[in-house]
Amino acid sequence: MAFDPRHKSRVLLDGPDRAAARSYFRAVGFTDEDLARPLIGIAHCWIELTPCNANHRKLAQKVAEGIRASGGTPIEFNTISITDGIAMGTEGMKASLISRDWIADSVELVTRGHLLDGLVTLSGCDKTIPAMVMAMARLNLPSVMLYGGSIMYGEYKGKRMTVQDIFEAIGARNAGRIDDAELHAIECASCPGEGACGGQFTANTMATAFAMLGVSPMGFNDVPAPDAHKAEIAYQTGRLAMDVLRKGLTPRQIITKKSLYNAIAGVMATGGSTNAVLHLLAVAREAGVKLTIDEFDRISRKTPLLADMKPWGAFTAPEMHEAGGMGVVARRLLDAGLLNEGELTVTGRTIGEEARAARETPGQKVVHALNDPIKPEGGMVILRGNLAPEGCVAKISGQKRDVHRGPARVFDRE
Repeated sequence: MAFDPRHKSRVLLDGPDRAAARSYFRAVGFTDEDLARPLIGIAHCWIELTPCNANHRKLAQKVAEGIRASGGTPIEFNTISITDGIAMGTEGMKASLISRDWIADSVELVTRGHLLDGLVTLSGCDKTIPAMVMAMARLNLPSVMLYGGSIMYGEYKGKRMTVQDIFEAIGARNAGRIDDAELHAIECASCPGEGACGGQFTANTMATAFAMLGVSPMGFNDVPAPDAHKAEIAYQTGRLAMDVLRKGLTPRQIITKKSLYNAIAGVMATGGSTNAVLHLLAVAREAGVKLTIDEFDRISRKTPLLADMKPWGAFTAPEMHEAGGMGVVARRLLDAGLLNEGELTVTGRTIGEEARAARETPGQKVVHALNDPIKPEGGMVILRGNLAPEGCVAKISGQKRDVHRGPARVFDRE
């Protein structure tokens, strides 16, 4: 039986009893033709005070064009965002993780409350990215996730810079190695425009993980925010959303135990953020998949660290894109027998097919070969002991030692 593209909105809008609801739509410009088409939500996190989500309204317009061109009616709405890069070190940071759940809740409420048929989610920073996928898994409507993209690297005295260099400059200033004028110069040079932190920090970690999970098309999230090609990608995302809707392909068909293992392997191979642990656990819970922290440790111990990326490595996220993107990592994992290649992705192709289609830039140095890994094991470990009987996460990507001995400072809360 064919999937009904208006499986939700038909109840909302059809028939004489729904005249009042239709009149509300007409009041804001919708036509009879619009209301006869599937309603596709475009949820985003545009907010004026952060570069991470600054391009969402522009991207949403292109997504809407793609939806219209493919026979749907776009419904744009936005939600909140808390930016860790601004809030860190202040009381504001206490709002950060809470915001993830509020964002997921708000997207769910708007989508459920207006019986939307499908969903495109645009996200751009540490908590908005997992929040959107949590909402997608919870709603289980035909959906596509698109990341707004990384910021470009800045330049200062011939060096490529990210926000990490500002934090290091603050320490250098406090230690007397640079003065206030140089700190200000680094501050002004390191974040040159829109996009999320330009290394394998949490935002890029989750964006690449969700490409490996399959809820976002391979390669789309690699493209930096300021790249001219990003608009075309947004348009194609809108078209893909309609294709996914007509197929009746839903997130829980994509988010499985094995696809979550693929996402974890991607995190480990790129030295990604430890925050991936709590976010992927949350996504798994929303999708009804049982996942434990011990599985992160098991996958890390058999996955080589391959991508040499900041904050611990040499290269920025835009340079990863130039090297061929996350598809190159997926191909490495496939060749190593570490990818569950039969898992379905939002494009309708398997992750194995996506990996085989990857185009590696000749001579690139960002992603190492399998016979020349940065480390033979992944970028994080799960530890247990008297300080953390239920387990804790340690990032070891940039560490040259396996053992540390010294006093412990233990905190029971933020």
